Amino acid sequence: MKNIAALALISIALVSCKKETATVTKIDPKTGKTITVEVPADSVKEVKADAAIKDSLGVFKQTFKLEKGKTYPLTTYQRDTKTMTDPQGKTMNGTSESTDEMSFTVNDIKGNIYDMTINLIGKRNSQSSQGKTVIVDTKLPIPKEDELKMIWNVNKALTGNKLNMKMDMKGNVVSITGFDAIYTKISNALKDIVKDANQRASVVASLKQTFNEKVLKDQFEKNLSVLPKKGAKIGEKWSTSENADEAGKIKVTSHYTLKSAGNGIVEISIAGGIPKKEEKKSQGEMTHSMSSELAQNGTIKFDQNTGWINNQNISVKTTQVETISDGKQSQSMKSVSNSSVMVNPSAK
Repeated sequence: MKNIAALALISIALVSCKKETATVTKIDPKTGKTITVEVPADSVKEVKADAAIKDSLGVFKQTFKLEKGKTYPLTTYQRDTKTMTDPQGKTMNGTSESTDEMSFTVNDIKGNIYDMTINLIGKRNSQSSQGKTVIVDTKLPIPKEDELKMIWNVNKALTGNKLNMKMDMKGNVVSITGFDAIYTKISNALKDIVKDANQRASVVASLKQTFNEKVLKDQFEKNLSVLPKKGAKIGEKWSTSENADEAGKIKVTSHYTLKSAGNGIVEISIAGGIPKKEEKKSQGEMTHSMSSELAQNGTIKFDQNTGWINNQNISVKTTQVETISDGKQSQSMKSVSNSSVMVNPSAK
């Protein structure tokens, strides 16, 4: 009787401890098929009825449901580790890191247009090679090395500024303004380091090539909106292609898959890159050949309620081999770069 009573008590305890569950739709990594799994209900984030990325007859489309007065982060981080091997087999390693910290504050919403302030918060760059590391960080004092002072001054003048951006609820950037005031600020910051006005103008002109409305519009639209305009079902794949060189001869192809939607997060996987490409040039008995390829894979996660990017973590491997041969013997130089490209890395 004691044993029966004990079993009854255990049974009651198990029933009382049983938690409610919720279902999440995802892709089975072993079979590639769409499955529904049960998870503890208290682990699932509530998805609002008017969520930015919601299921409509099995199709998920991306929009944005941002709130006036709220600020949304967009910090990008990249780490590159490069290994070079010379013809004698000797290797040399180097690592570089870069962080751009910014955020977006919603000032107003008119119709379907968000009026936003882009807050340029901080920039950090570091390079390590052969036991030596140099750092240029706008949150640290100016470096002592003369060759780093100009970089720090430019980055410092860049940060602490604000740009104005207008974006519609589908993620299309209408305009970004406020660049001229920043260009002037940078030019003034360089006066103590670059005495020649023409040289200062050259530095600012160079900066304008990478820090302008078109470049930022392309960057933000690429980072903020990934789902195709027509939407996608769980397990559906789609691809995009972009130029990797100015001539447009080399293209990076990205293959996306909508992996899952649940717990308030929409997860998309990415693969692809640049297939191996070989070029050969001969002059007399000498042949010069170059082969290169790029492979990428990773995941991108979006907040289902707001549509804003939660986290991106993509690995990129680039391999390049240069060979010179006279028909009897050859020498090769190999370069391998492994990169991590992240957005909002603290949220991963």
